[in-house]
Amino acid sequence: MEHQPNSGWERDLIEKVALAAITEQTRTRRWGIAFKSLLFVYLFAIFGVAVYPKLGDHHASKGDGHTAIIDLMGQIGEDKDANADSIIEGLRDAVEDKHTKGIILHANSPGGSPVQSAYVYDEIRRIKKEHPTMPIYTVVSDMCASGCYYIASASDKIFANPASLVGSIGVLMDGFGFVDVMQKLGVERRLLTAGSHKAMLDPFTPRKENETIYMQSLLNQVHQQFISAVRIGRGTRLKESPDMFSGLVWSGEEAVKIGLVDEFATQHEIAKNVIGAEEEVNFTPQAHLMDRIAGRFGASFGHALSSFLQPIALR
Repeated sequence: MEHQPNSGWERDLIEKVALAAITEQTRTRRWGIAFKSLLFVYLFAIFGVAVYPKLGDHHASKGDGHTAIIDLMGQIGEDKDANADSIIEGLRDAVEDKHTKGIILHANSPGGSPVQSAYVYDEIRRIKKEHPTMPIYTVVSDMCASGCYYIASASDKIFANPASLVGSIGVLMDGFGFVDVMQKLGVERRLLTAGSHKAMLDPFTPRKENETIYMQSLLNQVHQQFISAVRIGRGTRLKESPDMFSGLVWSGEEAVKIGLVDEFATQHEIAKNVIGAEEEVNFTPQAHLMDRIAGRFGASFGHALSSFLQPIALR
C-alpha cells in the first residue's frame, strides 16, 4: 500500500490564515467603531457651537470700568463680516454694559455698501443723543475710506496714524461691457423683458444714453447723502475744498490738516488717556461656525451672480 504524505501541516496553515483573517476583521471593526465615535463627538461639538448662543464674545470687566472695542474691519456689506447688524449689536451691547466708560471703533476698511454704512451712522448718532455722556471715538489703523469714513464721521472724534489712508468720499457703480466681444464671436443676444428699462445696463447690449444719465443721477443722490452726513458729523472742523468730496484719499498727516481727522493716536492711547479706562474689552459679535460655513457658500454663489454688474458702493 502506497504511503500518503501527512497533510496536517496544511490544515494548521489554513487554520492560522483563517484565524488571522478573523483577528484582522475584529481589529478593523474596532477601529471603525472608534473612528465613528470620534467623528460623532467632533460633529456634536460643532453642532453645539453652532446652535447654542455665542459665548465669550466679550468678557466682564476686571476693574471699575473698561473701554469697549468694536471692530470695523474689511469690506462693508450685508453678507460681509463688517455689516450693520453686527456692528450695531456690538454698539448696543457696549452701551448697555454698566462698566463701559467709552467706545472705540477700530476702523480698517476700504468701504462698501452705502446702505449698511448709513445704518451704522444713524445708530451712532442715536446712541449719542440718548447717552450724551458716552464717548464714541474712531481709531483708524491702515485705512478708513468711503463707507468706513461715512460711519466714522458720526463719532465724536477720529484718530489716525500719519500713514493711514483716509477719505474717498465718493460713490461708484462698476461693471463690464461685452458687446464688441460678442460681435466678433458671432454670438447673438436674445433677451426678453417686460418693461423698457428692465435690462438697464445689461453688459451684453449697447448702453443707452438715457439709462446712463438716469443711473448717474442716482449715484449723485447717494453722493450728496454721503456729503451731507460727513458735514453733519464733522461740522466746522472740515476745511472744505473742491477736492474734499471728489473721491480722493489722503494720508493721515494730510487728513488732520483738512479736518477729516482730529489727531494722531493709537487705540491704547485713547483708551488710557482720553477715555480713562485702560482695560479694553472687545464687543464685536462673532458669527456662529455654521453661519460662517453657510455664508461662505452663499457668498460664492452670490459672487458668481454679481460678477457682471456690481452694486452701488462707497469705495
